[in-house]
Amino acid sequence: MNRTVGALGAGFATLVALFLLAPVLVTIASSLTTTSYVSFPPQGLTLRWYAELLHRPEFLGSFALSLGVAAAAAAVSTLLGLGAGLAIHRYPFPGRSVLDNLFSSAFAVPTIVLGIGLLQWFAQLGLAASPVTLLLAHLMLTVPYTVRLVLAGLAGLDRSTERAAAGLGASPPKVFWHVTLPALRGSLIAGAFFALITSFDDLTVALFVVTTDMQTLPVRIFNYLQYNYDPTVTAVGTLMVLFAAVAVVVIERVVGVARLFGSEAQR
Repeated sequence: MNRTVGALGAGFATLVALFLLAPVLVTIASSLTTTSYVSFPPQGLTLRWYAELLHRPEFLGSFALSLGVAAAAAAVSTLLGLGAGLAIHRYPFPGRSVLDNLFSSAFAVPTIVLGIGLLQWFAQLGLAASPVTLLLAHLMLTVPYTVRLVLAGLAGLDRSTERAAAGLGASPPKVFWHVTLPALRGSLIAGAFFALITSFDDLTVALFVVTTDMQTLPVRIFNYLQYNYDPTVTAVGTLMVLFAAVAVVVIERVVGVARLFGSEAQR
């Protein structure tokens, strides 16, 4: 009976995995077709469309912009999330519960509403579209991730180690640097990872804060698809998937994905 249930569970999990992977596999296969239009199954195999990207400076520029903004968003979000998380978790102040709920409710705000609001806000402030305004817009998406993950890390932190270090004569900055910060490493890396991927993949908010001369990679793909449907876009999509996969591998090597999300501790 147990073997039957296990086999059914494994089969169901495999079907779910295939369902989730199917669009990615179709995109990868379509990027290898020899035809001048997207087709699946691919009609022959070629890397022509990847080589074509090297002659498309607009895609290369958009990739550089997306990567730069995503890296900046990850770094800034991690710092802001660390500070906000420590303040909310450890220091009582007026409005603390309001801030805590605000960071939680940020996930419920539709991104299109956020994009429209940011467009109006930047217009009122007289801020022209630039990588800085794009970064500010993406921070609205990424900071809640880092705050929630830091709060989760602090909730599971045993403060006796901090008190022991302080009792042995360590100053508060040394306690924070040598005890608290290493204990929060997993939460900080997870927050930076989510911020990086969220910023790099964002389309909805970016549509409202970019211009024709400054477009992120998802926006560039979206605009390109309105007038073209050749395998160039599937090649770009495949590279974006590869970028995300490399990020996951790096996280696995640095801290371990299972340990990052606490699944290892549950075993």
